[in-house]
Amino acid sequence: MTRRVLITAGANGIGLVMANAFAATGAEVWVTDVDPAALKAVPEGIRASLVNASDESDMAAFFNEVKGIWGGIDVLCANAGIKGPTASVEEMPLDEWRDCIAVNLDGAMLAAKYAAPLMKAAGKGVMLFTTSTAGLYGFPYRAPYAAAKWAVIGLMKTVAMELGAHGIRANAIAPGSVTGPRIDRVFEAEAAAKGMTYEQVRDGYASGTALGRLSDPEDIANMAIFLASDAARMVSGQVLTVDGFTINPDPKV
Repeated sequence: MTRRVLITAGANGIGLVMANAFAATGAEVWVTDVDPAALKAVPEGIRASLVNASDESDMAAFFNEVKGIWGGIDVLCANAGIKGPTASVEEMPLDEWRDCIAVNLDGAMLAAKYAAPLMKAAGKGVMLFTTSTAGLYGFPYRAPYAAAKWAVIGLMKTVAMELGAHGIRANAIAPGSVTGPRIDRVFEAEAAAKGMTYEQVRDGYASGTALGRLSDPEDIANMAIFLASDAARMVSGQVLTVDGFTINPDPKV
């Protein structure tokens, strides 16, 4: 049977690379995003819908559409997230804090909430949550992002415990710094906050890993493919880092 794979924030970056990777395995893939232009550019053969992952009415209506067209889903990639503000805690705008928490954490919870009944009805399923190494070490000047990604891990472990009896596995993928336009914006903002150059921040994060390099989006997609496969049938409740082994999470030089 062809697997049905749903990916939130799947029209850009890591999500789009995941979508293409699953499609290459023969899976049916459906992505959501809030970027209309990106959705229009999604490759032919991949379904695409405009959905705000942190809006419950949007998510409820979307999953109702998925149920009507697909009948269920086999793999959920709760991937939606934003970088949030770059500021010290004492200067953190509360509204920007809440926006970051909403997309990164509420979005993951809503995806799990509405995917769970579909998977329970089938007696099987896989949920993959995109967290971050920021959710393992902390992230100076990025408190809401780090807090949300820590919370995603707690959500994932709880979901794995609640749904395991129904044949549903849940795991989290924790990327480190992943090459692409998004991390470039992160590095630029951090450089400004720390009084460093973009190159210093980028090279610091690369040298802060045991392998001495940044990850690529394909590295994250490869982990998702593995975790969604039967080869990982006894892997649940785990955080799998894809970061080259972070040994210095806060480069200053």
